[in-house]
Amino acid sequence: MIATDTCDFSLLNDFQRDFPLVTEPWAAVGARIGCAADEVLARLTLLRDNGKISRVGPVFAPNRIGASTLAAMAVPVAELPRVVAIVNAFSGVNHNYLREHRYNLWFVASAADETALAALLADMGAATGCPPIALPLVEEYHIDLGFDLASGRRTRHAIGEIAPRQPLPAADWRLIDALHDGLPWVPRPYRTVGDAAGISESAVLATLERWLGDGTLRRFGVVVRHRELGYRANAMCVWAVPPEQVSALGHRLASHDGVSLCYRRQTSPDWPYSLFCMIHGQSRDAVETRRAELIEQVGLDAFPSAVLFSTDCYKQCGARYRAPQGLAA
Repeated sequence: MIATDTCDFSLLNDFQRDFPLVTEPWAAVGARIGCAADEVLARLTLLRDNGKISRVGPVFAPNRIGASTLAAMAVPVAELPRVVAIVNAFSGVNHNYLREHRYNLWFVASAADETALAALLADMGAATGCPPIALPLVEEYHIDLGFDLASGRRTRHAIGEIAPRQPLPAADWRLIDALHDGLPWVPRPYRTVGDAAGISESAVLATLERWLGDGTLRRFGVVVRHRELGYRANAMCVWAVPPEQVSALGHRLASHDGVSLCYRRQTSPDWPYSLFCMIHGQSRDAVETRRAELIEQVGLDAFPSAVLFSTDCYKQCGARYRAPQGLAA
């Protein structure tokens, strides 16, 4: 972890989830860390401007309010600048990374539903000349619940089946759109968000509470950028595990510290790997060491595997969800 003072560290580490849902949240945060609301805002603004956080806002659970998938392209190195620019220009892309593999460009794509998502990926393939493979989520074992920057431990281990998608009213879609870039840096941000969505401040707070309660939101709080906070090495580690074994091994893998994400994804004819996890570390050696330990502890040595270290981040922002066609937002 890079050096930082106590207040900044608390802002980065302690408010990744359970962020205050009150009319003046910055003041509530300040009361907990011992500084005034305007100082909280000033510190968060500096952390954002220095690239250490992306926003303070929602992280939606996968496929709860739309359709999304992890996707990959095999891009010739000489073509990377052109293809990256095209892929990043699609508003449905919220993360885009270069990784060490023949399938080297990895991104998350989101759309209103599966039909729109398939069309989005087809458009990308046509525009780039590099057809993507789609690897949608099948089962989650641990996903984006916050990250203890001091120890590398996770907030908690999530288990369970993917909750069914719920239809949302137009007001909820307007709120989702208003929250895309996170909370605004104003004394009463929920009121400002409500004004943009055409609903009251109290309705914003009640809706966020409801979303957290029913699983629509994975968490609400500070979204950190691991690389800029000292965790400069990360690898997507994958194994080709038979369907009858993947769930048990996935839960076992997710229970270990050092695993920041863990899930099962659909395979494809050119991608046999079903079990995924992300390992973040302060060095490549640290990640490789932790991976070797996990393979032994979980019993993964018998399965074909691959390690894809991330080398470049081309895009990282909140997912842009759109209301389904025909629903006025």
